[in-house]
Amino acid sequence: MSENIIDTIEQADVALSIEAGKLRDHPAVEAAGFVSEISDQEPAYALAAVALATGLLAGRPRLAEGGGRALLSIFLATRIKANIKAVVVRTRPHKLLDEGHYETGLNGPDESDYNSFPSGHTADAVAAARAIWRVAPEAAVPLTAAAAGIGLVQVPRARHHLADVIAGAVVGLVAEAAVDAIWHAARRLRDGRPASVRAGQDRG
Repeated sequence: MSENIIDTIEQADVALSIEAGKLRDHPAVEAAGFVSEISDQEPAYALAAVALATGLLAGRPRLAEGGGRALLSIFLATRIKANIKAVVVRTRPHKLLDEGHYETGLNGPDESDYNSFPSGHTADAVAAARAIWRVAPEAAVPLTAAAAGIGLVQVPRARHHLADVIAGAVVGLVAEAAVDAIWHAARRLRDGRPASVRAGQDRG
């Protein structure tokens, strides 16, 4: 029964990709897709690093913390999704649309066209948005909307299936939660030291 449910969900997911992928050449989809590249690995790292550096240099601790949290969260999300992609095979929608070929399974071709699951763009966007949200809760709504938009546009772009986007969001949330736990543990350790030790280290 569970296999039938899984098969049904996968079939519906693929059918959605086929229909949504027909919009990939629409100017609005192309424009949104271009903007979504901000969450690709290199730009995401660069933006987080700039925020961290700017916050440190300008004496803006919230900006620095947001940049630092985002940088670490994106790094961990990238590592997690890379490890999953190395094992899980799933054909990207554009290959399915262009060649009529679809494949899924484990330990198959480790190539971009077969690395649809999970969505790295979504993982990085969600990880960064949630990290910044920690220090700027007033920006929760626009951050969530931006991350959701970046993820969902990957479907009509024919870059990812919807299930890949959902999985990418989970990866981003897990990565950021782990970084947040480490961040708080490090802060507790720092705050738990004697004041004289903290002061000496701060002066150094």
